[in-house]
This record gives sequence, C-alpha cells and structure tokens, in this order.
Amino acid sequence: MNNFYIKTNRTFSPIRKYGWIFTLTVAFGGLWLPKLGLLVLPVILALTTLSFFKGRYWCGNFCPHGSLFDSLLMGVSKNRRIPKFIKSKTFAALFLIFFGFNITRKIIKASAVFGTYPFWDKLGFIFVASYLMVTVAGGLLTLVISQRTWCHFCPMGSMQMLSYKLGRLLGVAKITDEKITVAHKDLCHSCGKCYRVCPMQLAPYQEFSEENQFDHSKCIRCKTCVVNCPAGVLELSSRKQALLTAENVSLEGYEDRQKISAVIERIRELKEDVREIRFRFLSPERVDYQAGQFILVQIQKEPVLFRAYSISSFNENGTGLSVTVKKAPQGYGTDIVFNQFSVGEKIQLEGPMGGELLVDKEAEKVVFVAGGIGITPFVPLVQEMTQKDNKVKEVHLVYGVNKEQELMYDEYFEEMKKTNPKFRYHKVVASDDSWKGRRGFVTDILKEMELEGSKVYMCGPKPMINPTVKQLQSQGVKEEDIFFESA
Repeated sequence: MNNFYIKTNRTFSPIRKYGWIFTLTVAFGGLWLPKLGLLVLPVILALTTLSFFKGRYWCGNFCPHGSLFDSLLMGVSKNRRIPKFIKSKTFAALFLIFFGFNITRKIIKASAVFGTYPFWDKLGFIFVASYLMVTVAGGLLTLVISQRTWCHFCPMGSMQMLSYKLGRLLGVAKITDEKITVAHKDLCHSCGKCYRVCPMQLAPYQEFSEENQFDHSKCIRCKTCVVNCPAGVLELSSRKQALLTAENVSLEGYEDRQKISAVIERIRELKEDVREIRFRFLSPERVDYQAGQFILVQIQKEPVLFRAYSISSFNENGTGLSVTVKKAPQGYGTDIVFNQFSVGEKIQLEGPMGGELLVDKEAEKVVFVAGGIGITPFVPLVQEMTQKDNKVKEVHLVYGVNKEQELMYDEYFEEMKKTNPKFRYHKVVASDDSWKGRRGFVTDILKEMELEGSKVYMCGPKPMINPTVKQLQSQGVKEEDIFFESA
C-alpha cells in the first residue's frame, strides 16, 4: 500500500522557497557572530502581531524553519503519520513552559552584564542556540516522521495560537482572518486529498463549519490543499467572502446528491490496468441520474475516503450503474479498488454529482473530446445523444490516446458509427509506431473540423484540456460553449 500522505510541492512563493537561508545563517553563522541572533527578535514580534489578525499564517507563508522543512528536507522525509501525543495540546503547553523557562533563565543571567558590549553577544547567542536547537530537532523529526512534526509543539506556534485567541476574543480576527473555505460542502468529493497533502496532517474535508470554513487553530494557511484540490472548490478567504461565495455558487448537477448503499454485482477487466465495476443499489433501490454525471465510491472507512468516477453505463430503470477505473501508478485509491474490491461486497456511494458534462439538448451540433480514461462519461452520453429524441443533428467524438492498446470501448463506438448516421467517430494515437490509423493529438483532429455553433464537452488529463481549450477558441468556439472535466 502506498503512503497515505503525499509529498507535494509546498513552496509556492520565493519567501517560502528560500526562507531557509535565514535559518541557516542565524543557526550556524551565529556561532561565529552571536549578534545575528538578535535578528530573531523582530521575527518574534512580527509573527506574534500577525497571528493576532490571521492565526498561524506566518507558519505557512513566512517561517524560515518551515521553509527548511518543506523546501530542503521534504524530499528525504519518511512522511509518516505524526503521533497523537506530539499533536496534543498538553504536549505543546508543557513544551512551551519548558522552553519559556529556559529562555527566561538565560536572559536573566545575561542581564547581569547589561550595559556592556558583551551583553549583546550573550543575548544574541541565546537566540542563536535556540534557533540551532530547532533546526537540529525539527530537522531530525522531519527526516524520521514528517516535515511539520515540530510545528505541532513549536513555542512560536503556541504563542501565535494564544495571540490568535486574543484576536478572536476581541472580535478583530473574525474580520481580518482568512481560512480554508469550500465553495459549498455539497461540491466536496470527500476524496481526502486536502488531508493527504496537509503539512500539519489536518483534515479540512471532515471539519467544514456551517459557514463552509475550516476553523482549526493549527491550520497554517499555506494553501497546499487549495492548490491540490481535485475538485477545485477550495480557497483561502475571509468569513465575509465565504458567505458571499456560498450565496453565488451554482449547485447545478449536485442538487440530488444522496447517500447510497450498494453491492458490487460484477467486476470486468477491460484492459490489463482497466476494470469496469458494476454496482446494484440496495438503499434506495432506485436513483435518478443523468448521462455525464459521476458518482462517489467509498474506498476507505477510516479515515473516510471516496473517489469520484464517471458513470460509464447505467440501467434504464435506475437500479444500478457501472464505473470504469484505470489503475494509476502509485495510486492510493486505485490500489484499494484493484486489490480489495470483490463481487458481493457492500459499498457506500454518494451522488449523482456533476454538471460540467450535462449536455445541452437544444444544441444542433455536439462535439465530445476525450483523452485516455476520459472516454468513460462519453459512453452513455453518445448513446443518449444519438438514440433519444432531441434536437442534436450531429454528434462528434474525438478520442485521443498515447498507445493503441489504451483505446477503450473502441468496438462499441465503431459499431455506433456504422449504425447511427448522426454519429461521427474520430480516434487518434499519439506515439505508437505500430498504429496504422491517424497519428497525433485531439487538437490535430479539431483543426480540420468546422466547429462554429458547436457545443464542446471534454474530459481528459489537464495536459490535454488546456491546449484543446486554446485550439477551440482560436477556431471561434465561444468560451460559454466549452465545458470540461479533468479525468
């Protein structure tokens, strides 16, 4: 099983990337020039002041030690689960008392020579020694456990939390603070990625408040979860902004989200690394959904994790559906699906969800663009658009893969092309010397098509989506007529 926690990039600004230079300068340079330790005093003042307004924002955006742990040492960290006792408030409080006592004792001792030149060296060396201790201890904890282990009981972090509590008590932080915010809880896929990438190993998706905010005092506002959210529904925002977002967010395609108890009815191998899994609903026994939507499949109970999969086929009577799963290299979720799912097993589902691929049935010309596993939602969509009574006159499917053996549902679409005059099927392979058909990318096919007046729906990897959107716009397709979902 792959490690639950993910080593994702946490250096999103020059300060966070290179702040470690300050740490090493003070911690090691201060051994020769003790006065360098005096630079820590304005740092303490700055972080304590900032936390009054914005919580532990300093930790996630400016902290030199955080930069050291995240930028330099993350690559060699074991990235293990941080022990509960280290994350406890009791441990942090005891360490703060211990640390504060020692610093105070040393300052009192140094004050005996106050007013003389050696005083500033002695005072500076107190902070040099503490900085060196944090560097060594925090660095070792990074290597053997995880990058931000130290931050759970860091005295500076504890001071920030106390300052933040005062700011909240006085009502100031309620206005100035920014927290991790979900656009709407119904839009969250409960995939747990925010938990898996969080340097503090917190779980925002399990703790959103009624105002859709993650109100945890240890959150360092680093935006790692925002950058890595697969659904793209997280942001760092104030309470006022969160309420405004909730008022204006569209829940089209998510209105009927519900919990569904189901059983695995069939598992079929489509390719060596691709499986189709069929679910039969138990409670409720019937669910209404539309072609182009997706379903959430629970893959783990502790912590609760779901994975979003496009619906590849469904019963007309709404009693079941199928999803297609491609095994991902180093994939935590697909490891569970491929190695632990079995026929007869009861699984929790949630949905239906998604409005990005709900097709406008008033459109006369529809173009579907798929890349790799992104073909899945177009199986029911092609069937619906070509066989049901609607105004669509032309349905084009442009399907691109890297290798010929990656083509899925190819026979189905080839047969559909022969039997339905409305349907056009264009497939292209990027890098397979044995392939006898069209070589290239989906954009090469689109360049040759007349797209004016078309509604375009795409599903595929992001490296396909971005250039395809540019190509469509260069051919005159309006932005409001382009819809996409990343596979």
